[in-house]
Amino acid sequence: MAAPPACDARLRRNALGQLQWRRDDGVWVGPVTPVRAFPIQAPTAEVALLGPDGHELAYFADLTPLSAADQALLRAALAEREFLPRIERLVEVSSFATPSTWTVDTDRGRTRFVLKGEEDIRRLAPGVLLVQDAHGVQYLIRDPQRLDRHSRRLLDRFM
Repeated sequence: MAAPPACDARLRRNALGQLQWRRDDGVWVGPVTPVRAFPIQAPTAEVALLGPDGHELAYFADLTPLSAADQALLRAALAEREFLPRIERLVEVSSFATPSTWTVDTDRGRTRFVLKGEEDIRRLAPGVLLVQDAHGVQYLIRDPQRLDRHSRRLLDRFM
């Protein structure tokens, strides 16, 4: 029996839409789960592929060694897995005492959520805040100083 034709692709989706990884010996393993080591501080670096048993199959300090098609497939899979909307504007805050209802514009549209306490706003790094709502959904604020004046004023009341 002839060997299958050589293929440069290391990633593919199977008939069920699950991501698969081609090992060095040519065997496709899946489903695999892409995981970022530092999703907020270094979103384009330090990515691992975990196999069906949860063990690491591959690790990429940087995605550039992968083909453009594999990079696109991996980025799409990461976007499907991770839900971290970015707050772009604070529209309204019901009260400056917690719990309070926040209305915000995010990169995924307008939403409302309840902030249980001031401790649910965490500074992760200089210029990076993580806000967690009452249901555990996390929202990212990159560079709060770049928010509009109204948003900064509302946010400052909780910091």
